[in-house]
Amino acid sequence: MTTTAAPTRTTPVVSFENVNKSYGMVRAVADLSLTLHPGEIVALLGPNGAGKSSTLDLLLGLRPADTGSVRLFGTTPQRAVAAGRVGAMLQSGGLMEEVRVRELVKLACALHPKPYPVDQVLAKAGIGQIADRMVNKLSGGQEQRVRFALATAGANDLIVLDEPTTGMDVQARHSFWATMREQTEQGRTVLFATHYLEEADAIADRVLVLHRGRLLADGTAAEIKAKAGARRISFDLEGPLDEVALRRLPFLSTFSLSGRTVRMQSHDADATVHALYGLGVYPRNLEVAGLGLEQAFVAITEAEEAKAL
Repeated sequence: MTTTAAPTRTTPVVSFENVNKSYGMVRAVADLSLTLHPGEIVALLGPNGAGKSSTLDLLLGLRPADTGSVRLFGTTPQRAVAAGRVGAMLQSGGLMEEVRVRELVKLACALHPKPYPVDQVLAKAGIGQIADRMVNKLSGGQEQRVRFALATAGANDLIVLDEPTTGMDVQARHSFWATMREQTEQGRTVLFATHYLEEADAIADRVLVLHRGRLLADGTAAEIKAKAGARRISFDLEGPLDEVALRRLPFLSTFSLSGRTVRMQSHDADATVHALYGLGVYPRNLEVAGLGLEQAFVAITEAEEAKAL
């Protein structure tokens, strides 16, 4: 029987050290180093092609790294998975269709070294009411909840989720994340890749931003927003409109005009507003605020794209 060391304060749940992975001429993961600790909820963000799926494949031992080291709980991903320490909910791969939901969950529990009772797994995933339904009769959101049940059929120490709430309604998403928070309160670690940046902002303890296989940012949502180094400015115009002059205001990174409402981002909001008044513009409803996570994400990735030009 394969055994792994119990996690300690000095043993990371996940450790990537200078990991590289290429597919032909495409470098999917580039010199990636990161560490995850017990009890964290960590969001993995990045545009399409950023390397999120490749990173998860390496973490789960589905593909080997070309160079570098990937360790889970101080051992190989394959050993950690075999020991039942990792649960995964991935987008790739379909569900068995010609079975009932209960039968599929029962099978997952039977295969897990440390299974939970079937009814408990069904209830935790919010699928008790559809337990006798055939899998091929489920909606997209219901399929996602079944995948979640399969990923949490036993006592895992690490839960890996790829776009977990796709297809779920608002109530189901709220319930899902409440369950995930309960998991981390019990010392488990949750890593999830998502395009729902508002979820990452509200849920994650840490946010990782990938771009072309490289880790651009690692910190709390607030730290990621600060890293973008820009602020939002919005106001309504009174009097003559000189769009050309407005677009030439200093330190702007974005500018939009809708009717007489101006929205822009500036890397020095004080200087931009000062220059605005210098144009003889007297804005109404002037608002200066920090970026949201989505805007910060766009700013960080666009800045990286600009470096590559």
